[in-house]
Amino acid sequence: MSGNALIRQIHRWVSILFAAIVAGIFAALGIGQQPAQWVYLLPLAPLFVLAVTGLYMFALPYFAPRNA
Repeated sequence: MSGNALIRQIHRWVSILFAAIVAGIFAALGIGQQPAQWVYLLPLAPLFVLAVTGLYMFALPYFAPRNA
């Protein structure tokens, strides 16, 4: 697996993890549970990874060698 494919795969799996964490928080709020304050900080770690990998994939076409 090339480096770019690995970055994309990491981005996909981390996005699934991020969505599951956020959905879990909303589900807990929906059933009337008040989670501990630290639970609201859980999405920040995957969000940071998503930001880094997303910016990398966004900038990749601008720094790729051009085929003339």
